[in-house]
Amino acid sequence: MGYQITNDTFPWPLTLYLRCYTMQYRVLIILLLSSSFAFGQKADAITLHGLQKILQGPSDKILVINFWATWCAPCIKELPLFEKLNTDDRTSEVILVSMDYDLDPDPAKVDKFIARKKLQSKVLFLKANDPGSWIDKIEKKWSGALPATLVINTKTGKREFVQGEVGEGQLEKLLKAVTN
Repeated sequence: MGYQITNDTFPWPLTLYLRCYTMQYRVLIILLLSSSFAFGQKADAITLHGLQKILQGPSDKILVINFWATWCAPCIKELPLFEKLNTDDRTSEVILVSMDYDLDPDPAKVDKFIARKKLQSKVLFLKANDPGSWIDKIEKKWSGALPATLVINTKTGKREFVQGEVGEGQLEKLLKAVTN
């Protein structure tokens, strides 16, 4: 049967601590801890105004902003290129902006996608309806099609924009264009 830990034996905080570390609770603690790490990072919700501040604000790094959605096959196909850039190039900051809000305002779907794809880049969940009414505030050349990528050197003001899927080597060319 074993030794029973009761409130009479120890003060209640110590009793609770000892109870949690008995064999029957160890599995529960391990499951709770592992589930909190299973989801990894989550998308930070941001408004259009907040995104505009990022695009216009000063940065020591070149901003590489990719507009994508979980339902967009070309977006998903190019994500590994952005993840590689995020890992390999410390002079740039990759920001993945989810455009899922207009069709599904629940960020949980995006968070699950991030966990499943093990994304390490910063992910923002843009909370803005009716993209047709505000896309030109992000980039005048943008029709609203996804994916779309904007590369900005905030120090010089140079910008490059690509509407559609970026291919192997194209990100490096865009970075070079805004740094020269």
